[in-house]
Amino acid sequence: MPGSHVVPTKLLSNQFDHFYKGGDRIGKLRKGPGGPMRPEEWIGSTTTRFGQELTGLSYLTEGELLRDSIEADPIAWLGAEHVGAFGSSTEILVKLLDLDQRLPVHYHPDQKFAAERLQINHGKTEAWIILEAPQGAKVGLGFNREMSKSEIANLVAAHDSQALLESLVFTEVSSGDAIFVPAGVPHAIESGIFVLELQEPSDLSILLEWNDFAVDGDIDGHLDLGFDSALDALRLTPLSAPEKFQAFTHFEEGKPIGHAIFNSVADPFFRADYLAGNGERVGAGFGIFLCLWRAGTLDYEGSSPMPVDVGDAVVIPHIAGDYVLNGASGVLCRPPVPQRSS
Repeated sequence: MPGSHVVPTKLLSNQFDHFYKGGDRIGKLRKGPGGPMRPEEWIGSTTTRFGQELTGLSYLTEGELLRDSIEADPIAWLGAEHVGAFGSSTEILVKLLDLDQRLPVHYHPDQKFAAERLQINHGKTEAWIILEAPQGAKVGLGFNREMSKSEIANLVAAHDSQALLESLVFTEVSSGDAIFVPAGVPHAIESGIFVLELQEPSDLSILLEWNDFAVDGDIDGHLDLGFDSALDALRLTPLSAPEKFQAFTHFEEGKPIGHAIFNSVADPFFRADYLAGNGERVGAGFGIFLCLWRAGTLDYEGSSPMPVDVGDAVVIPHIAGDYVLNGASGVLCRPPVPQRSS
């Protein structure tokens, strides 16, 4: 019977090696292997690392990939309306980033560039939810003045990390801050920050600097396009005041509300809601819930109740129906709402 095997499932840990340091906080939260060079976990992922076949994919069990289960029964997992708009793509990738080393200055192509230059259906607009941050820690977002392609190309060729860092606008962040990062905008995150990230389902990053990192950006920093082509995806102008206002939001755990964490500028790409555990009803649809505070239960209209505790990551199929979270609280990550044609 179609959909009979599709149920809400607690996801296995999915950390793997990367070129920057971190991962112990992920290991503690998610009962995974930890660091020192596993600073990312991809949660509920149907996306592979760039150029690889399996790395990055999430498993439902020791042998079953979430990707394969969705391909076998996309309507049960995603709902007919979603499948009609997006096919079997979940349209979202959720990550934990645990930075024991700052992220290099980098950026991601948008959908148009990815389609034209890489023949890939998604760009990489993303957003960060700050779970922890040391006092005074900052994120960089956008240039602080208009740059030229040739100026950036010269800095990249010279491996001038300091100048590239100084070119960004840095803002201090703390727990509960959320930052929307449009594709094309250069950015960096300082060491010590622990992030829950939502993004388009792709692995497309272009590095502008990589000193002190375990990667050779001259070879691996430009998506095999060469920097002359890759720099065409970079936004050279600063964010405007209205764009900055839209990019930054804040929520506080413990407030008895369930609400959207990002402003509406994120809605075409993904949704994130803080669920306070007060029994507020969530409509049926694909989602990934990360329990961050207290234990409780997820009570589904079309599936058995599920106890959840801090660190549990649950992938929720459409067929589970409406549901409520009681007791626990955390963040629900979801794809964009399909747009109905008039």
